[in-house]
Amino acid sequence: MRAGKDTQMEHTIIENGFTYHLAEDGMYYPDLKLPEDEKPRYGRYGRMRKIFLMEHRHGMFMALLLDGKLVKHLNEIDEQAQNQVDLIVRQMAEKQGVNEALKACDQMAWVGAKNNIKSAAEEIVLPELIYN
Repeated sequence: MRAGKDTQMEHTIIENGFTYHLAEDGMYYPDLKLPEDEKPRYGRYGRMRKIFLMEHRHGMFMALLLDGKLVKHLNEIDEQAQNQVDLIVRQMAEKQGVNEALKACDQMAWVGAKNNIKSAAEEIVLPELIYN
């Protein structure tokens, strides 16, 4: 719809349940807004999931984005991944004897063991939650 030189067009119209505003170019554009119910609070794992979806599951990424569910999905994935990694790290550290006593007598060995355990835990969790 273009505004003619002699016609006066309304600034705002409502049609088919959508509100349209008249722009400077004489065209009506819909007021489309994504719902922002949930604030982003995801961390590393949520960002990894977002990148994976954008690069390898673009259809799913766009569906979540357009439905306003992307932030909720990323928050949930981040929380689940963090909880699973923490649980696995605690269990593996207990089985391998990586405890405060080791930390007190050989801190470098403790740090190395904790890093190895965290890497192993992420190798278990990432394919299940992030890269599927």
